[in-house]
Amino acid sequence: MSSITKKEENTPSTFKSKVLPFLREQGSAAAGLIILFVIMSVASSNFLTMDNLVNVMRQISINAILAVGMTFVIITAGIDLSVGAVIALTGTLWAATVVNYNMPIWVGIILALCIGGLLGVVKGLIISTQKLPPFIVTLAMLTIISGLSFVFTGGRPISVNTDAFKMIGRGYIGPIPIPVIIMIVVVIAGHYLLKKTSFGRHVLAVGGNPEAARLCGVKVTSVIVKVYALAGVLTALAGIILSSRLASGSPTVGDGAELDAIAAVVLGGTNMMGGSGSILGTCIGVGIIGILGNGLNLLGVSSYNQMIIKGLVMLFAIWINNLKLKKANSN
Repeated sequence: MSSITKKEENTPSTFKSKVLPFLREQGSAAAGLIILFVIMSVASSNFLTMDNLVNVMRQISINAILAVGMTFVIITAGIDLSVGAVIALTGTLWAATVVNYNMPIWVGIILALCIGGLLGVVKGLIISTQKLPPFIVTLAMLTIISGLSFVFTGGRPISVNTDAFKMIGRGYIGPIPIPVIIMIVVVIAGHYLLKKTSFGRHVLAVGGNPEAARLCGVKVTSVIVKVYALAGVLTALAGIILSSRLASGSPTVGDGAELDAIAAVVLGGTNMMGGSGSILGTCIGVGIIGILGNGLNLLGVSSYNQMIIKGLVMLFAIWINNLKLKKANSN
């Protein structure tokens, strides 16, 4: 009996091992999400309607997919400013395969995903082998990829009227929009990859201390390349969904998408200096960005003022994260 009691005492409870760490890391973000939800529910009578809630989930699905990839990138102490450009390029490529080249839908999807992954590999290789700052590399890639989109399309959207093309972005499986289902799959897969696999542990190690990770046998260059490739594939997936929803591929459709993704990751508590972060925290950040944008639209706030508000929220989140880092370092 005593041995059983001792074993039970030495075994950490689920609450202590899982819930408490989550509350310490994402408690403030989760509280912010709940408070924001309550405020918007009171401020607008249309917020809690089923149609609007479904619309919110559909709207946040694209940012959630982007933010999962961005979480991996930022954990490695990186950044990707070319996300919006990749969305535009992959979306226009997919539309062009259907309209201009009469290829099957699935061929265009595979091509777009491969292009997104390839662009990620290029960024990862330049960053990891040439030791260039990710900010500069991805900023340059933003310009290059945007230029490719405009050259490819001639600066004009490619409209697609095929029902199969529109299905991914507008369709439903039962009562649930297809983009929401894709988002859920990506989030679960991203969480498992980061927390339950050796790749996820290597990502955290590289972000925390790349030299120490290298001495422990981690192939730092390979990890960084894989992270950017993963982010590229997820960005292409977001581009496919967005172009499907809009029934067109446009060279300007992804403008600013990287800012919402970065904001969601930061709001979710991922360390901008690398080494720590979680997909669950990022989901909370995505929820805050999505509910804030939807609520402000319902309240009639102009898009210009929304930009100011979102910027202030992001700045506040960075400040809070900085305070947490200082407190952790002092301990």
